[in-house]
Amino acid sequence: MDIPRFHLAFPVRDLAEARAFYGGLLGCPEGRSSDEWVDFDFHGHQIVTHLAPEEVGHRSTNPVDGEDVPVRHFGVILTLPQWEALAARLQAAGVKFVIAPQVRFKGQPGEQATMFFLDPSGNALEFKAFARDEMVFAR
Repeated sequence: MDIPRFHLAFPVRDLAEARAFYGGLLGCPEGRSSDEWVDFDFHGHQIVTHLAPEEVGHRSTNPVDGEDVPVRHFGVILTLPQWEALAARLQAAGVKFVIAPQVRFKGQPGEQATMFFLDPSGNALEFKAFARDEMVFAR
C-alpha cells in the first residue's frame, strides 16, 4: 500500500451481527479475533469491532450541505464505479440510509458522491467518491 493504513477500533453490541455486516454485506475479510473483538480488512485498513454494547450508537449531527451528518462516523473514499456498485448492493439489501446516495456540493470544489448508513450497532459510516482525486482536499 502506498499510503499509511489507518486503524480504528469501535464498539458493537454483538460480534455475530458485526461479522454479518462488515464481513458479509460490506465484504471485508476477517482477520484475527477473540471472544471480545474482531479485526476486519476495511479496504486495506484495519478496523476492530469491540464488544461493548453500553457504548454503541450515534447521537449528534451537524448540518452539511442541507443534510444532518452524524458527527461520529467513518468510512473510505472509493472510486466512483466502486461507490455506485456499493450503493446498488446496499439498496438491494434494503439498507436504511441516514443520508441516501447523492452528490453533495454540486459544481463546487469538493463535489462528491456520498452516502451514510448505520451498522447494526448504530455506528455511522460514510462512503464517498470524487470524480477527480485532486477534489478530495479542494477548497
